[in-house]
Amino acid sequence: MYEAVYAHPDGESTASRVATAAGRYGYDGVVIRGLDARPDYDRLRDALDVDLVDAVEIDAPDPEHASGAVGNYRPQRELVILRGGTNALNRFAVEQPRVDVLSRPMADRGNFNHVLAKAARNNGVRVEFDLGPVLRSDGGTRVQAISDLRKLRELVEYYDVPYVVSAGPHSHLELRAPRELAGLGEVIGFDEEQILDGLREWGRLAERNRERMSESFIAPGVECGRYEEDN
Repeated sequence: MYEAVYAHPDGESTASRVATAAGRYGYDGVVIRGLDARPDYDRLRDALDVDLVDAVEIDAPDPEHASGAVGNYRPQRELVILRGGTNALNRFAVEQPRVDVLSRPMADRGNFNHVLAKAARNNGVRVEFDLGPVLRSDGGTRVQAISDLRKLRELVEYYDVPYVVSAGPHSHLELRAPRELAGLGEVIGFDEEQILDGLREWGRLAERNRERMSESFIAPGVECGRYEEDN
């Protein structure tokens, strides 16, 4: 299982520190949601017992800027995440197969409906269940976050939309073990396995994209390599 984290300077802890803590919590790896963070991935992978995924989370004001950023980052990063929250950005993200994950679709009262759910399913765009606001807010903000998650869960379940789960920690102190997140999920209406599978999906995405970025990849199911000629 993987957690998607913010590392310094986007977060408060270094990539090394948050990855080490994630390993103690039982994670197989962490996705570094890099806005400005660019750790030395090769060195850290050699030094740590957990996998680090080189990702970017694009925070754009509108679809036009988002499109340019996706085009720039797609060949370079193992995961491309697009931060949503407005109707226009949510729609743009789910219509782009180049986007791996739509994060924060319900932030800022963003709308996510059956049309967007179908588009996300058809284009293979994962929708994020962000548990962070439930963990780190209170009062009306927490109530609204739970309501948004329940609405999103209903759409994801009904239309069989691919998804990921994260608590979006900004430091090693905000990390929660997979079973803790699963327990929280059960309290707000999810099945335990739904939460755990959403944490696993980050790793599956990274593995798929690493294969696609390899020199041997041509298309899904097609790779170049050595072959023998018939005599």
